[in-house]
Amino acid sequence: LQVRDLETLDEKSERHFPTFVSLRGDMQEEVVRFFVDLIQQDRSILSLLESDHTFLNGSLADHYGLTPQELGTQSHGTADDWRRFDGLHAAGRGGMLGFAATLAKQSGASRTSPILRGNWISEVVLGERLPRPPKGVPILPDEAPADVTERELIERHSSDAKCASCHQRIDPFGFALEGFDAIGRTRSIDASGHAIDTEATLPDGESIRGLEGLRSYLLTHRRDDFVRQFCRKLLGYALGRSVQLSDKPLIDVMMVKLSENDYRISTAVELIVLSPQFREVRGRDFGLNPE
Repeated sequence: LQVRDLETLDEKSERHFPTFVSLRGDMQEEVVRFFVDLIQQDRSILSLLESDHTFLNGSLADHYGLTPQELGTQSHGTADDWRRFDGLHAAGRGGMLGFAATLAKQSGASRTSPILRGNWISEVVLGERLPRPPKGVPILPDEAPADVTERELIERHSSDAKCASCHQRIDPFGFALEGFDAIGRTRSIDASGHAIDTEATLPDGESIRGLEGLRSYLLTHRRDDFVRQFCRKLLGYALGRSVQLSDKPLIDVMMVKLSENDYRISTAVELIVLSPQFREVRGRDFGLNPE
């Protein structure tokens, strides 16, 4: 999810977000605990998108606007004050799209960035390949002018003919997540006091609104893209190399078997560790004597 180094991220404006430094380690820990649970409980990989639970300590729960009473009545305690919390959808979150870690990492120093967030969903989550930005693209200011909303600032920038084709693909994803500020707190107005607009129209004509609409779109219209990208990433990690064209048949089998087994992560892991790629190639790749 590209949040491995979040706990050392020091690019946020202390003036705008004075609490970030004290919370960044907790933000990363939430993701770690979520993945540990995903693997140990053999959950569906789709829970990365649709999960209604997460793991929080008191500081992060407060950051999310969740009261201690809610945590006490709907969760069970774990070590170090970390607890499982259910009912994230009702709180406007759920899954990796609502992690403070991903929302903060894909934002600027002093404001959100629908471009960064949209690009992350397009390339990291869905596996799309986008061309590099053309040279000479103007850099956006750290803060929107007082008479312009943050969204209008992005839309003006993205209307450049050289940039429009890519931005039409990625910006709508980011606009849907504008209900979260640059460190992942929910918000209804931007830094200049303008009302937040989370409605967006995707290139295929589908309209979405907010995290819930984006999550629904990804699960119904882009599920196969998400699952295939998950398989690519897991296989590449397991093999310690980039996925190659010769790996496509294995990924195709993983896709089929996952759909037949409720997308449980053990299905993908078992297929990988029993594959010739995993069992036979590693010794040669690392220059070891197979005997």
